[in-house]
Amino acid sequence: MRPRSRPLAVGLLGATALLLTGCAAGGQAAAPAETAGGAAGYPVSLQNCGTAVTVDAQPQRVVTIKSSTTELMLALGLGDRIVGSAFLDGPLPANLIEEGANLNVMSDFLPGQEAVLGLTPDFIYGGWESNFSADGVGERSALDGLGIGSYVSPAACKGDAMPDPLTFDSVFSEITEAGDIFGAEPEAATLVGSLTSDLADLEPVTTDKRTALWYSSGTDTPYVGAGIGSPDMIMKAAGLTNIFHDVQDTWTSVGWESIIEANPNVIVLVDATWNTAADKIANLESSAATQGLDAVTNKRYIILPFASTEAGIRNVEAAASTIDQLAGLSK
Repeated sequence: MRPRSRPLAVGLLGATALLLTGCAAGGQAAAPAETAGGAAGYPVSLQNCGTAVTVDAQPQRVVTIKSSTTELMLALGLGDRIVGSAFLDGPLPANLIEEGANLNVMSDFLPGQEAVLGLTPDFIYGGWESNFSADGVGERSALDGLGIGSYVSPAACKGDAMPDPLTFDSVFSEITEAGDIFGAEPEAATLVGSLTSDLADLEPVTTDKRTALWYSSGTDTPYVGAGIGSPDMIMKAAGLTNIFHDVQDTWTSVGWESIIEANPNVIVLVDATWNTAADKIANLESSAATQGLDAVTNKRYIILPFASTEAGIRNVEAAASTIDQLAGLSK
């Protein structure tokens, strides 16, 4: 999902004189990631959203932006490397609460450059390309000049680097790359193995009439899951057919008329503190235009927490939860 619409904390480059050591992004590289020489498999070189990245040593002071990146770092046992996290999409899942007990949440929004540089990071791991802007944590080339490496979740790449479509293999590949970058290859392999096993154990719904709308946000103009991003991937794994599967995008804005015409059997609701599932249900059930939809009349709602719906380690869990909730719905 695109970053939610919230104010940005605009920082300055006043701290550019900081003497930073550690990893540097840039230089020549080839995809996929490759390691050669150096201590413990470094340097690591890869292509990331069209940017060549070379990591010469294990990053030790990492800033993570968005829940997906923070949760992956914690799942790899790297919580002690995180000097600051920001722009989180919700609370940590139960299995990561202990690992993230000392997490320094520096901002609920996208932090500015001054705040980030004040933490003297040697690496920034962002959930979206848009995190790396002059109004955000800084442009990747500028950070590189300060000796700060960077990596963007590949699922969020745009243009030619955008996964088309996103698959679980794409999600698992990010875990492997993160393991290479941060020197946690065994932990990454274990995590990928566990998620792969959990995915294989899923039993998708096979009954008829399981067309679904992925309703993220919006009242006048709904913002919905389209055909090549994590919403479609999760629904497909659960046995649902996305009514906007043919839209060549990750998420998209549509008119209510097209939803009414499709008349989905199920509606997947993304639950966020700033845009709750309860609010969306109230809107659906009070609007004359939507209260007659099959899914609304029969209250066939699937509710998923926001942080589990963006590409990341919780996507298999989101598919499993969807299957479980489907089992409890009225026919």
